[in-house]
Amino acid sequence: MMSARVRLAVVTVATVFTMAVTASLGFWQLDRARQKTALQEQIDQRASLPAWQVDELLGASDPQQGVHRPVQLRGQWVNEASVFLDNRQMSARNGFILVTPLKLAGSERAVLVQRGWVPRDFTDRSRVPTIDTPSGEVQVEGRLAPPPGKLYELGEAGTGAIRQNIHLGTFAQETGLKLLTVSVQQTGASHEGLLREWPRAAVGVDKHHGYAFQWFGLCALAGL
Repeated sequence: MMSARVRLAVVTVATVFTMAVTASLGFWQLDRARQKTALQEQIDQRASLPAWQVDELLGASDPQQGVHRPVQLRGQWVNEASVFLDNRQMSARNGFILVTPLKLAGSERAVLVQRGWVPRDFTDRSRVPTIDTPSGEVQVEGRLAPPPGKLYELGEAGTGAIRQNIHLGTFAQETGLKLLTVSVQQTGASHEGLLREWPRAAVGVDKHHGYAFQWFGLCALAGL
């Protein structure tokens, strides 16, 4: 049988090991929180910068480095290439996000604009709302964002006015447009009945503090 001294040694080693592991996980979560805090500061800093105009957006070596920055762009809507992204929520309601390419003034390049949210017709799921889209040159205000987020879809990417996702490369080939690798979330008042309550860009720092507290709590319990 194991002696009391040996049992004490085993328990001590196990306790020290458990405390070391849980403490290291706690510090790792704190380090992740510091990284996320720095990223949040970068996002907030970009959001406070002057808005990019067309020339500045096109002149950027990597437009994705301007994500979260405000923009004021001039161009023409490519209305025939509009897409209603299905199963999108805004203000806890389900519907469509309308995405229309904007061909930038003085350029052959275009950018996808997430123009806003509209409810869907649940009596006829194939019907899309009629949204007024001005012809001629327009000015669009918004903030740079990654391409529209993707939801899980079965099978191949759909086509037509209603889609689950937009695959940037495939959509560029389909429409013949030279699309930038970013999109714009349009802001400001909508005269087309579109809701534009885009969620604030946040990186979830608080959850890492919560996880760290849990790990340090387990560490303290193991040492009791």
